[in-house]
Amino acid sequence: MSTSKHPRSWVISANDHPDFPLQNLPFGVFTRPGFSRRGGVAVGNYIFDLQVAVEADLFDGAARVAAESASRGQLNDFFALGASPRRALRSQLLSLLDENSPQRERLQALGETLLVPMSDCQMHLPAQVGDYTDFYVGIHHAMNVGKLFRPDNPLLPNYKYVPIAYHGRASTLCVSGTPVKRPNGQTLAPGAEVPAFGPSKRLDYELEVGVWMGQGNEAGEPINIVDAGEHIAGFCLLNDWSARDLQAWEYQPLGPFLSKSFATSISPWVVTAEALAPFRSAQPERPVGDPKPLDYLFDEQDQSRGALDIELEVLLLTVQMREQGLAPQRLALSNALNMYWTVAQMVTHHSVNGCKLQAGDLFGTGTLSGPQPGQFGSLLEMTEGGKHAVELPTGETRKFLEAGDEVILKARCRREGEVSIGFGECRGRVVG
Repeated sequence: MSTSKHPRSWVISANDHPDFPLQNLPFGVFTRPGFSRRGGVAVGNYIFDLQVAVEADLFDGAARVAAESASRGQLNDFFALGASPRRALRSQLLSLLDENSPQRERLQALGETLLVPMSDCQMHLPAQVGDYTDFYVGIHHAMNVGKLFRPDNPLLPNYKYVPIAYHGRASTLCVSGTPVKRPNGQTLAPGAEVPAFGPSKRLDYELEVGVWMGQGNEAGEPINIVDAGEHIAGFCLLNDWSARDLQAWEYQPLGPFLSKSFATSISPWVVTAEALAPFRSAQPERPVGDPKPLDYLFDEQDQSRGALDIELEVLLLTVQMREQGLAPQRLALSNALNMYWTVAQMVTHHSVNGCKLQAGDLFGTGTLSGPQPGQFGSLLEMTEGGKHAVELPTGETRKFLEAGDEVILKARCRREGEVSIGFGECRGRVVG
């Protein structure tokens, strides 16, 4: 086995891979030509087929139980096992794929039966999502949007006490690459007294991180903040598409409805908490004068290690850019450290009233904008509600998304002395 701090793999493409080096090993669900839907692990340019690995008797103990669960056509059973079996499987995967693995020759002999070229596969939603909740923990986004409507008081009084969220629509979650159809709904034009019905004219994206729930809780039994981390299975990228004109008319008094429920795109790979461990950070200190979280939301260890240093990027590819062979244009570069509440606080607050969370439930963080221009995670912020247009290298401009526009989200974890890992892409192209 490798003795260095950063072992390398006999899967050559994994070494120095921008997203999926040996240190990542995210889980996903895929189909390969001629085979049923199944679970796998990304390593370099390949997918490690867990069904084949189980049939080849490559795992033992708790890792085998975890591999069997993760090899199915959904990861819910795997998530439900909790953190300990997941860690056991990761440990054995690291050993199997290490460049000095004792089983290297045996594994290589299995060839593309075991390691399937990623380019030959189709990815699917990692799990069957029973419930989807979208939070609002990106404080700079909340401030920027609040200023558009309440310049003197952008944040409502509850924001710094409560991890605010709304219940989303699980049935319209879609995997990266799925086309997004422009929604219809009611809008109220400026100066109009009655609404009109038709397609949204102010379609937008939202740069978010998705959080996959692992083991849930019994109804009526809250998850303690100290234990919340053990209930998190992993993370992905999430684009909560938003029809801003529909939203402006419908959101009072109960919040988003049709403006959000038509589509939410997620990246297909579940990056585990273990892979992200080297990129844990202290939760940024609250500004002077902000209240300390209530006791049920406060844990010293969570405050010292509960935040995630994940670089987040939004790119736009228009029809004209595609036809001219141009690269996508970066619109924003932000970071998950812009969360006012930690993921553990989100889990704890969601369950504190006794709400039953289940394996495969999905949370969105809310839009994670930074405080400066160039860090805004939505066009609503970039254009100040449509007042200013974004200029693109083709000479095109955008206030909101147009037909054929493709939004691409990316994420990367970097830290000196650590191997960089990525999340893959979350793509969606607007239809209509």
